[in-house]
Amino acid sequence: MPIAVDIDVMLARRKMSVGELADRVGITPANLAVLKNGRAKAVRFATLAALCEVLACQPGDLLRWEAEAEAEADAEAADTAVE
Repeated sequence: MPIAVDIDVMLARRKMSVGELADRVGITPANLAVLKNGRAKAVRFATLAALCEVLACQPGDLLRWEAEAEAEADAEAADTAVE
């Protein structure tokens, strides 16, 4: 998918856990993990706004577009790193 999600970057910058962010935003840790790992098909603006409020950031800090070839290369690199 050409939309990359950088929630993990913001979590690291804020020294916050996934569980803490999920609690403060009001979503389940499982749903946050789906979003964080780029497996979500959609995100509600209310959820995006809550994430931005808690993380004190802009939507562009959490989401970015990358060309399809770059996205595939990143996915392949991640798969290789896991093996």
